[in-house]
Amino acid sequence: MPKELQMNPTGKVAIVTGASRGLGRNTAISLAERGTDVIVTYHSNRAEADSVVAAIRALGRKAVALRLDAGDIASFDDFSHQVQGVLRDVWARDRFDHLVNNAGAHHPAPFGQITEADFDRLCDLHFKGVLFLTQKLLPLIAEGGRIVNLSTGLTRFVSAGSAAYASMKGAVEVLTRYLAKELAPRGITVNVVAPGAIETDFFGGAVRDNPALNRAVAENTALGRTGVPEDIGPMIAALLSDANRWVTAQRIEVSGGMYL
Repeated sequence: MPKELQMNPTGKVAIVTGASRGLGRNTAISLAERGTDVIVTYHSNRAEADSVVAAIRALGRKAVALRLDAGDIASFDDFSHQVQGVLRDVWARDRFDHLVNNAGAHHPAPFGQITEADFDRLCDLHFKGVLFLTQKLLPLIAEGGRIVNLSTGLTRFVSAGSAAYASMKGAVEVLTRYLAKELAPRGITVNVVAPGAIETDFFGGAVRDNPALNRAVAENTALGRTGVPEDIGPMIAALLSDANRWVTAQRIEVSGGMYL
């Protein structure tokens, strides 16, 4: 392994779920730019995950990609064992420092067309998955660690078709406050970041690829444009730094001022 990959100025290791694309990818790279090593997870696109690993290693950091279906609670035991293995083999340690619960998906539907199957999938991925993955990994998080959960601006303002998705994210916001209280004796901070509309392939790429929607979002955003991943990843990386060690149990909306 090249000498530069043995260096870790912050001494920190982060796990970012759903890091093969979009906000997760940008968050993982932003953490690496600040000197943190990263375990990136992906659901199905190994090639994209490998490209994130390559980008992180090009910055002189260590990185490993692990497959994770963040909505498959039964797989979390195996994932935890894999994390223990790479921590031991790559970092010669048994704990990591930061967990970013980012993995997600959204298939909008009007309230009258929400199916129980769709509801269950959203719940498994966005709420049960976050709760039980955090629970499973908790013994591996170092004292004084950091957890960031991802929510959405849609818990504050309303967009038709997102009732189930936004409700799951609202549950995550409540969970975040409870975790912040219960994990405080270990010095672990827990916060939730709520992005506004971002130009990624999330939501079928609608914000990025639909000119009318893009324009409508920009017109209702104080800073006059839609968001991009580079607006979110660096903010999460900053929140995970020691400079924000006194911030916990907070919902931080990063939306450029949508619907003020």
